[in-house]
Amino acid sequence: MIQFFIDIFNPDMVFLMYATLIGIFASFAFGIMGTFVVIKRVSFIAGAISHCILGGIGLGMYLNKVHEITWMTPQIGAILMAIFSALLIGYFTIYYKEREDTLIGALWAFGMAIGLILIYYTPGYTDPMSYLFGSILMVGLEDLITVIILDILVLTITILFFNKFVSICFDEEFARLRGINTRFYYILLLVLIAITVVMLINVVGIVMIVAMLTIPSGIASVLSKNIKSMIIYSILISLFTVITGLAISYEINAPSGPVIIILSSIIYFIAIVFLRKRIF
Repeated sequence: MIQFFIDIFNPDMVFLMYATLIGIFASFAFGIMGTFVVIKRVSFIAGAISHCILGGIGLGMYLNKVHEITWMTPQIGAILMAIFSALLIGYFTIYYKEREDTLIGALWAFGMAIGLILIYYTPGYTDPMSYLFGSILMVGLEDLITVIILDILVLTITILFFNKFVSICFDEEFARLRGINTRFYYILLLVLIAITVVMLINVVGIVMIVAMLTIPSGIASVLSKNIKSMIIYSILISLFTVITGLAISYEINAPSGPVIIILSSIIYFIAIVFLRKRIF
């Protein structure tokens, strides 16, 4: 693992520095949004949004290469689809509660299916595995800049509306009685989760996004006394698992996404066995 930290500063291996920086910056959003996902118990919704993103990636690739719309990159397509699916799922969960699971499940499958079809019809070979299971070592400067911008956006909105988000997560009915527009803040929270999901694609891939959103926060929940300490612990755990998992995968020449998830899961199992305290 020492060699990994040495090679980070090697000018001939700048991709390692980009991967490490993306892991560091993105961990802040992972920890914050992961905490709300765990407390609000919306991991299924986060999973649906993550799988819908493949449709946006496929659409971005198809329009870029077939119709030569140069600004429509796979990453832009992912962001647009993430926000659209968050708005759509938010509408479903508010107005169609009786059939919420079925509607979200159908949207989950539709996003994956349309994405795979569009990738298939896009000229040239594209390996969908890099999107499904992550490719953090393949990131570049443009990816790093995008993650920093999205990270700042998530952090800024969370700070501005932190108390509102906490109120709808713990007692939505009481918040509504106090005059808080719970529907608006619920959908806004889903949009922030969707943006965070986009950042997770390069780190662990679409398939394991839900794990990365929930496991560090699940560990933090057994260490914390309140939501603020849970967020701090969640960020620190995300930082540790991403960077350590990246270093281990580099050392043993294994895919980084699965290694990060395995490391997070081991820590989680240890935490729930030896620590019983929870804040929710």
